[in-house]
Amino acid sequence: MLTALKKSAIPLLIIIIFISWLLSIWWGWMPSSYNVKSRVQETAQAENVELVPGYATVTTLIDMAEWLVDKPGGLLSNDVIPPGLLMDNMPAFEYGVLEQVRDLALVMRLDFSRSQSQSTGDKDLETAQNKMNISHKNWVLPSAESEYKDAIKAFARYRTRLSAEDETEAQFYTRADNLSDWLREIEKRLGSISQNLSASVGNDIFDTNLAGDTTAKQSTRTSEELKIQTSWFKIDDVFYESRGSTWAILHFLKAVQIDFADVLEKKNATVSLKQIIRDLEGTQQAVWSPMVLNGSGFGFLANHSLVMANYVSRANAALIDLRRLLEQG
Repeated sequence: MLTALKKSAIPLLIIIIFISWLLSIWWGWMPSSYNVKSRVQETAQAENVELVPGYATVTTLIDMAEWLVDKPGGLLSNDVIPPGLLMDNMPAFEYGVLEQVRDLALVMRLDFSRSQSQSTGDKDLETAQNKMNISHKNWVLPSAESEYKDAIKAFARYRTRLSAEDETEAQFYTRADNLSDWLREIEKRLGSISQNLSASVGNDIFDTNLAGDTTAKQSTRTSEELKIQTSWFKIDDVFYESRGSTWAILHFLKAVQIDFADVLEKKNATVSLKQIIRDLEGTQQAVWSPMVLNGSGFGFLANHSLVMANYVSRANAALIDLRRLLEQG
């Protein structure tokens, strides 16, 4: 009888493995970019409201957060059972998106929704920003999904008040200095992403942390030359986390193009932003290889990380020029 049970368990195990494999493919399917302007217009029509400054940015922020919890398989980063437990590419992508959502949520709370440093913050944005900061690894008491859903509701309440004609407390200020401050944070993110991607082949770099300031100091002494190289086992994680970050930034910039249209036009900077968006779209091209290749230098195999780093670096350089243009009087 025991032998018969073993024989019947083998086909069942094979079926379970096959179903898990199919689920992993479905759940791990990477999202494509979408038309932010059309999406924002559809949302405004569904809510029967007029487009007001900030509506596109908040709507896109909500879309990114909703994608994290509502996509096939839901949030995979905190899964404790297969197949989610065994997947790493999609959780890395999720974390990249989550980082950008958190950054924009903080900027929304501290800058975009406030007229000056002495003004009070918006309660819904404060709630949402705090809720988004829970660890994406939490799976119970409270789970990351439940906190993120609460944050989405708070963002939606802010958006409703933002578009209400009789509501004056909820505001979104489309000023050049506000936009410049956020772009500065994006610069740092893109710079870090580019550095992490470039480390796929290993780099010997000089320590330039104190360069340009003779009085600058740091807490502990470091070597004059540093070796930076990503572990072979982490190459794909870094690649997909970077891909998730740039996917989110791409859509946020498309939303900013709508909300800050007047500011960009006044500075003659619309075309500059369009070029940044086009460079970031290059990071979302289909990966036809079954795995992330990590060829070295001008070797025989491609290096997908370096290709993406090229697009990110170009976008970051253009972003720096755009920010300086906005800061000019």
